[in-house]
Parts: sequence; C-alpha cells; structure tokens
Amino acid sequence: MSKVYDVSPPISERTNVWPGDTPVTREVVCDMAKGANITLSALRSTVHLGSHVDGANHYSHPAPGVEGWEIERFMGPCILVDAKVARGSRVRVNDVAWPTGALPPRVLIRTGTFPDFERWNADFAALSPELIEWLGDRGVITIGIDTPSVDVQDSKELPAHKAFAARAMAILEGVVLKGVPAGEYELIALPLRLVGFDGSPVRAVLRRT
Repeated sequence: MSKVYDVSPPISERTNVWPGDTPVTREVVCDMAKGANITLSALRSTVHLGSHVDGANHYSHPAPGVEGWEIERFMGPCILVDAKVARGSRVRVNDVAWPTGALPPRVLIRTGTFPDFERWNADFAALSPELIEWLGDRGVITIGIDTPSVDVQDSKELPAHKAFAARAMAILEGVVLKGVPAGEYELIALPLRLVGFDGSPVRAVLRRT
C-alpha cells in the first residue's frame, strides 16, 4: 500500500499572498442555503497561490505561459531533502546532505523558513543560482521549495529565477513539507492548462510505495 502526503496548503480567504498581489475572494453566485437549486461560486485570486508552478513567462520574455511546460515536469520520481539554512539566506550546495548516486529529475528542498501561509513572514529562505546550476548539471528538471519564491522577498534582480530561465528548469513554489520524511517519492503537482498565464496553483502530493 502506498503512503500519500498532501503538500499543498489549504486555500481560503485567510490565505496570504505575495504583498501587493491579488488575495483570494469567493463570490457565491447561487446558494442552496438561500433557496437556489445549486451552489455556484466565482473565484478571484493571483495564480501564484499557495503551492503553485511558475510559467516561464513569469520571469522571462518572450517565453511561453504555464501551459507550455511538459506535464512530465511535475509528475514522476522525486527526492525531498533538508537544507540547513538561516531565514533570509539562500540555499547553497553545501547546505544539503545530498545522497550518493544519481538524483531523480525532480528535487524538493525543505528550508522550514515559511511555516504558515496565513501568517506571512518576509524573511523566508530562497535558492542560490549556484545550487540551481549544480542541480541542472545533474539532470534535474524541476525544483520545488517550501517558500513562496525561489528568490528572497526583497530581490529585484531575481538571480534564482534567471538561473532557472537559463537552464529551462521548472519551478514549484509553496509546497508544505513539514512532517514529511525526507527521501524518495513520486511527485504529482499538475498545473492547470491556463493558456498564456504566468503561473497556476497546483494540488501537490507526494506518494511513497
């Protein structure tokens, strides 16, 4: 029997989003509690919500939207590793005890620096360009992190995003990894097929057989 870990935060109007971005709101168009024959809702929100995939056009131009990623980027063998890193810093290669042997094509990095999407903290950790390049050299195609961004919040140059663009690697942000044992899994984190959009929320899960 397989063990499945849901690594997406719950989404509600209490969910915090990037400062200045569009928060979650729900409009109830029809409501059975008020006599309608169905309940029907409309959602307004940033696409960079909770656990989400960045489209390449979020940080590179010209570039395809989130629908341009091959679906295999977000489904298949994966490893979850821990990074010993301070808040506000960038994860470097030596901050992680990497396993011996080849890495799977997808890597999730747990920093523990963004514990709650309902209580935003601006000093979360991010990724160093050197780490992204090192993983790219080892065949990694997708990197995920347990923070809202692969760059620190006050970054204007976005060096990590630029490193992803240079390597054509995919970004998965905002996964909730607390309580999940480190190790090898199958990742399933499929973005919606939003044509031209610069990102998509995902329901990310890890499955261990």
